[in-house]
Amino acid sequence: NSQRHHQQQQQRRRRQPQKQQRKQPRKQPRGQPQKLQREQPRERPRGQPQKQLLKQRQQLQQQINQRPQQLQQQINQRRQQLQQQLRQQQRQRQRRRQLQQLQQQLQRLQQHGAPTYIAASGVFVDSHDNLYAVDENRNYVIWQLLKNAINATIIAGTYQSPGSSSSQLSNPNDVYIDKSGNIYVVDTNNHRIQKFSSGTNIAVTIAGITGSAGSALNQLNTPRYFTFDSTETYLYVCDYNNQRILRFSTNSTSGTNGTLVAGGTGVHDITTSLDYPWGIHYLPSISSDLFIVNNGGQSVMRWTPGATAGIFVLGTPGTTGSTSTLLNSPAGIRIDTYMNVYIADGGNNRIMLYCANSNVGIIIAGGVSAGNGPTQLSGPRGIAFDSAMNLYIGDTGNGRVQKFTKL
Repeated sequence: NSQRHHQQQQQRRRRQPQKQQRKQPRKQPRGQPQKLQREQPRERPRGQPQKQLLKQRQQLQQQINQRPQQLQQQINQRRQQLQQQLRQQQRQRQRRRQLQQLQQQLQRLQQHGAPTYIAASGVFVDSHDNLYAVDENRNYVIWQLLKNAINATIIAGTYQSPGSSSSQLSNPNDVYIDKSGNIYVVDTNNHRIQKFSSGTNIAVTIAGITGSAGSALNQLNTPRYFTFDSTETYLYVCDYNNQRILRFSTNSTSGTNGTLVAGGTGVHDITTSLDYPWGIHYLPSISSDLFIVNNGGQSVMRWTPGATAGIFVLGTPGTTGSTSTLLNSPAGIRIDTYMNVYIADGGNNRIMLYCANSNVGIIIAGGVSAGNGPTQLSGPRGIAFDSAMNLYIGDTGNGRVQKFTKL
């Protein structure tokens, strides 16, 4: 029976379907690390092979690298544009200025003609700080530049028309405006002094004889600069070729005798004579002496009016030089209220300052060498000061008047 039972069980097992058995992972021997299965690479999207991706990556990197350069180029381009705009604006401003200058010149030409070159000799500043300049041998007129004005106007003489009539001048040298506005002019080549009453352009002769050079007391011979007393009653004029100083009344007439107050002996470089006097200044509130520049003698003298002799105070008589104690063809002179002396040292192209009681000078404008720069001079002659003690110089060789601010 038991054998029969066993056979029946085997037959039943054969008839039943066999269950699929799971494959059991192989057990690793103890003590050995389990081997990791290699992960299969992911499949890349179709159509994008590796080379193309690398190329895109390189392109992106190039764009990143080029970005700063592009920004710098844009900055440089913008800077260049701004610079071009600035230059264009500057050119436009320059054109506007040139146009304004041309319009001003045209306006002056319509009035009198414009002085492109002023052979400036004597200069004068009145109590209102208006400037007057003598246009000696170019335009033969007296120019007036009002305080803070730009354009000058003619107040005496006929523009570019030298002559001997009552409205003309010939190589004028110096000018003075009195308290009443009357204009006095040294008319050098006509050997006379002209007075233009305020508001008129017709003058009367108050010293010398028109066109008559001579040595009589009623004559002048190439007069140069002049000066006035404090009451403007008398004027003192440098009678250059007669080597003397004559005094005339400001209300005298042509042919009236003057009074000899200095020089006239004809002997050079001694205390009793003058040597081609050019500049002169009289400041009686400070000193009763005339200060006279010997243009030919390279010296400055103090001379009491009417005295038979003077004294040398600056320069070395008859000696030309450029040191601080020597002069070379000096012309204009001014004295301030401190007795400081200012000399236009024409041959040395400079303005010298001599402090009171000193014969050693200091250069305050220009230098030994001539030039036309803003700090240079060429053969300066006239000197004047305004109320603020700014210095005005007739820069003759450069055809201009230069202003130097107070020291």
